[in-house]
Amino acid sequence: MQEAVGASRSGFRFRRLEKPEEFRAAEELQRRAYGLEGTAPLGATFQRTIQDHGGLVLGAFADIYLAGFTAGILGWDGVRLYHLSMATAVRPEYQNHAVGFRLLTYLREEVLAQGLPRIVGTFDPLQSRSAHLVLRRLGAVPDRYLPHYFGRIDGRSDPGIETDRVRAGWEIAGPATEARLGGALPTGEEDLARWRSSTAVLETAVSEEGFRRPTAVAEPSGAGAHLEIPFDLEAIREHAPALLRPWRHAVRDGFRAALDLGWRIDDFVVLTLDHERRGFYLMRPGDGSSPPAARPAAPAGPGSAGPE
Repeated sequence: MQEAVGASRSGFRFRRLEKPEEFRAAEELQRRAYGLEGTAPLGATFQRTIQDHGGLVLGAFADIYLAGFTAGILGWDGVRLYHLSMATAVRPEYQNHAVGFRLLTYLREEVLAQGLPRIVGTFDPLQSRSAHLVLRRLGAVPDRYLPHYFGRIDGRSDPGIETDRVRAGWEIAGPATEARLGGALPTGEEDLARWRSSTAVLETAVSEEGFRRPTAVAEPSGAGAHLEIPFDLEAIREHAPALLRPWRHAVRDGFRAALDLGWRIDDFVVLTLDHERRGFYLMRPGDGSSPPAARPAAPAGPGSAGPE
């Protein structure tokens, strides 16, 4: 999309990566953002191949410094063509500057210029920052839960817990998406009212370390439900790592119960409840289905679900 090349948005410039040193910078950025050791998921050679053969490798630049990047290829599910987002990363020092949101809206422009109406990608369901960006800011919809999708990854993410991912589809054309990107979001009062009127898929309590821990999982029920995740996964990773596995397995059980019953996870909210910041997926029964009855809650400890 020629007019978008070099476009400036709030001090950052967005364009396709072009030079070998820019692709190498994206390698280093992945290691920093993902906390990896050794080889980055998308090496410089692979990025260059993607860029030159129909894929997209886009960067957010602060002056000449690569602050964030996203890369993807053409995907096909047997019915539709779409853009498959393979990686999006922002340097830690730029993660409070909305770089990820601006970068993905620029990606949307480029994908629309290719004639594709949909972007598909995965994210870690325990990461509230990713869930907020993908569901709340962009309006993507999760449709599949993928247990231990990448196997073991060397680095901080994560010895001790599996690399589960959620697949989400983002319909990037149409007025609904335009409204969402333009800031047409529920108010804080509306979010709180929806949360209060919904049932909990995941019950939690404050642990001895001062962090929330899952205590029980149930199937979604009623006209709406919510599923809690850690508000700050990195703080748990650093200060209470024994809680990582229980969180992974409890959220896995909750997601799979909802999706197996045809429920739709359609938003993510961060609420302040009794002076505590907490993050919740919001879900509704699927179109044309009646709300299923709840079953008794089951323990949500480390043994509630094993590795796949």
